Amino acid sequence: MGFGREKIFKRSLYGFLVTFILLCQTAFAADFSKLVILHTNDSHGYDQSDAEHIGMPVIAQIKKDFQSKGYHVLMLDAGDIIQGNELAQFDKGQSAIKFLNSVGYDAATLGNHEFDYGLEVLQQRMKEAKFPFVSCNIVEKNTGKTFIKPYVILEKPYGSIGIIGLTTPSTSTIANHDYVSGLHFLDKELLYASTQMCVNKLIAAKCDLIIALGHMGSNADCEGSRSEDILKNVNGIDIFIDGHDHNVKNDVIGNTLRAETGCYTQNVGCILYEDGRWQEKMIPYGQYTKQDKGLEKMVNKALQDIEKQFGTVIGKADIALDGNAKPGVRTQEMPLGDFCADAILWQANEKLAENNKAQASIYNGGSIRTSIKAGPITVKDMQDVSPFANELSVITIKGSKLLEILEANTQETPESMGGFPQVAGIEYTLNIDVPYKKGPQYPESIFYAPAEPGSRVVITKVAGQPFNPEAEYRIVVSSFIAGGGDSYSGLRADGAIIAAEPVGVTDTAALQNYLTVKLNREITSEYAATKGRITMNQESLMTNLAA
Repeated sequence: MGFGREKIFKRSLYGFLVTFILLCQTAFAADFSKLVILHTNDSHGYDQSDAEHIGMPVIAQIKKDFQSKGYHVLMLDAGDIIQGNELAQFDKGQSAIKFLNSVGYDAATLGNHEFDYGLEVLQQRMKEAKFPFVSCNIVEKNTGKTFIKPYVILEKPYGSIGIIGLTTPSTSTIANHDYVSGLHFLDKELLYASTQMCVNKLIAAKCDLIIALGHMGSNADCEGSRSEDILKNVNGIDIFIDGHDHNVKNDVIGNTLRAETGCYTQNVGCILYEDGRWQEKMIPYGQYTKQDKGLEKMVNKALQDIEKQFGTVIGKADIALDGNAKPGVRTQEMPLGDFCADAILWQANEKLAENNKAQASIYNGGSIRTSIKAGPITVKDMQDVSPFANELSVITIKGSKLLEILEANTQETPESMGGFPQVAGIEYTLNIDVPYKKGPQYPESIFYAPAEPGSRVVITKVAGQPFNPEAEYRIVVSSFIAGGGDSYSGLRADGAIIAAEPVGVTDTAALQNYLTVKLNREITSEYAATKGRITMNQESLMTNLAA
């Protein structure tokens, strides 16, 4: 009788425990029905809420309004926060971080432009952030450790969220080489392995949701390390928030939602869990205009400081100069490209002795960040065009090396290339119908040297004289190009640069000086059209650009 009661008791206890455990699992299971994931990417300092950009004050208010309706809000960013227009540039991104702190961001990854001020400044910005930066594929060469945390786990009332960061491997090529030479950016198979390892750790940690913040994009020159490549080779990511290529994305790859907002806070990503799946409900510019008053005041104060420092009118433009990337300064000769190349050649020769002048200049299209509008031109306007403030130098190279770098930096034309050479003192033709033949891959670069320099590019003249591949030429370039940035990696080879002479002026200052001194403060119709320095088979170019 006692034995029977004990058996019944044990069965009852067992049943109670099972029921309790199931109830607990139900009670503590992740509930995403009231979760909103707001996300941004490639804001580049466009944090002001104005006639073209949503801006951080509106984003902050969107978050507050969701919260007032009982939603939990997760704030995420996919990189390129601290560099761009003057609002980011004037204090090297310090204000940009303050704005994101005010909004209440939860996590971000590093974009390639986070490295534009050097590692010391970047480390300081990350310390100032009240949210973690994560990236799993940046490794310190001297220690073998990741540069920053590869991922973070956020324990929220609605569940455990694992967030992995990813940074485009092209950073090793398109960032200033001096700033990233101590870092290795894992790509392709190593990138997949690193990402999968982090996903596995987050799964083992019983994360309810795994999000990748990937400043990766889908550019052709990054094939093998694009967001779609990662998602085809890595399992277990629920949401991939992309960036870098400034495109709008809302698709599903495998079982993963991929989303990207474009750039410059022209859209705000808004991801919700509806009908049993994650869905992007992007908020476009103009749909929401109410601003958070506190952050609005903070942004306006920063703008007032900029106006005091950079608002001085230094000239005027009779015509507008287009700074768009494609079609534009990264695909073909443009009047603004001519202007920039003319400016640095003029500036260098103003500094050099009469018998030691430079013959030509190269200004990469990726260093031109915006257009010049017709009308008054301020210091801020010129700095927005050329925000990097790279030091100028005159390098002496052989004609054969000049041909190599021109061919290397047009290898993907008519597709956009940051290295596209806008020139002064050089005339060349580019036949885009001839396939680019790849030679060996440049060290620490995503680009390949030309196997047959001269097959697509033919240099006709330098400084008005017929081109000679055996001659030595003095070319004005930025420190970015001289250091082998973008696809100018050929300049890092031993003996490539025969001599280098610093000019003592930045490219940004050169543009301002050229406007105020040489052009007497006025950009006239002289720059209404291109100068005929770059000749391309136009019919093929237009067909490709239209496609």
